[in-house]
Amino acid sequence: MAKAEYYVGEALIGEAPNLAHLDLVIGSKDGPIGVSFANAISSPSMGHGGLLACIRPNLVPKPYTLIIPKVTVAKMEDANKIFGPAQAAVAKGIADAVEEGIIPMNKLDDWLVIVSVFIHPEASDYRKIYQYNYGAVKLALTRALKSYPPIEKIFYDKDRAKHPVAGMRIPRLWRPPYIQVALDHPELSHHMKVVKQLPKSDRIILEIGTPFLKKYGVEAIKKIRELAPEKFIVADLKTLDVGKLEVDFAFDATADAAVASGLASISSIDKFLLEAQRMGIYGFVDTMELDNPVEKLSKLKQIPNVVILHRAIDAESAASGTDDVQKLAWQNIPKIKELYKDKKLASGRDRVLVAVAGGIDHRSAKYALDMGADILIVGRFITSSKDIENAMRLLLNSLPGYADIDLKRIHTEDDDNSIEKSGGPKWD
Repeated sequence: MAKAEYYVGEALIGEAPNLAHLDLVIGSKDGPIGVSFANAISSPSMGHGGLLACIRPNLVPKPYTLIIPKVTVAKMEDANKIFGPAQAAVAKGIADAVEEGIIPMNKLDDWLVIVSVFIHPEASDYRKIYQYNYGAVKLALTRALKSYPPIEKIFYDKDRAKHPVAGMRIPRLWRPPYIQVALDHPELSHHMKVVKQLPKSDRIILEIGTPFLKKYGVEAIKKIRELAPEKFIVADLKTLDVGKLEVDFAFDATADAAVASGLASISSIDKFLLEAQRMGIYGFVDTMELDNPVEKLSKLKQIPNVVILHRAIDAESAASGTDDVQKLAWQNIPKIKELYKDKKLASGRDRVLVAVAGGIDHRSAKYALDMGADILIVGRFITSSKDIENAMRLLLNSLPGYADIDLKRIHTEDDDNSIEKSGGPKWD
């Protein structure tokens, strides 16, 4: 028995309130689409009853197409939009898709189409409702039958995208290297000033430092979030015990990541990382004062998102300005990369990023980057500078690639060929 054909497509076209957003399935009559089609047309639900697409009364397109309203049809005004411009647009789109070769002629009597159509209650322009739904159904059909999008496109865009209805973009660490600004000063007003003066850049992430957290608690995270709603914010908890509880505190305060101390027991770190994963935030492990960070990491059952190679401020002061200790610690960067080389993401990116901290400025940044660092954690060079923006620019200019806002995340044409299957994704 031949396998039932089943294809899925989606499209959003136009501007509110007359926009069209539809979800579409197309495939075999003798498969799940046929069963769903028959059930929907024979057992309509109140306010969401299905209707056949009609070019005009008594003329339906092929393949037979069923329209299901997404928004409850509560009054005749709503029904008129569905039974009028939306129904006509979907029907004409299906018919034209056949004529244009999008739908194969030899499948007209074998396939069925189900289209879920969104019509905003405030939509009023019948011409726009028609135009948008006509374009959307053809686009969704094309995408469905081409299995669009390819996985390379999804990997490339998923962290760039900003959902138009949600109105926000949850930051993720998808484009290293980054500059992580350590907000360690114990005064909230100081850090509010620092954040306001930072240049706009996707390469800047913010750290709520341990002294800052100890004075203000997790409220410090909330205050910085108000100033920087789309920044990636790290809560430097340096957790040693009861990691689950502290991760939950950071998560509830809107942190994107929380930091455990590498000095904690293996069990505590694993529980910390597991809870971070469960809550959907990043788990960092700070290896400060560990003689052999690779050995400790190799004993963990859970995989951290970020490992920090960290020289403490007190140790940095005692070093009398030399960077030999700093460079010696950074030689662990490739060792950590090697430890997790078999744990890469399906996209080809590293699952584990390596951050470095301790007296970094625009001169030492290059050495860290050359060693493979993904995140440069910088404190006083930025936060104590008389010209915060310029100090940050010095560091940003040391990063490879463009350092400001990623314009590639603003798309005018989604169905492009910029991400090729051959050779894998092209990352920045």
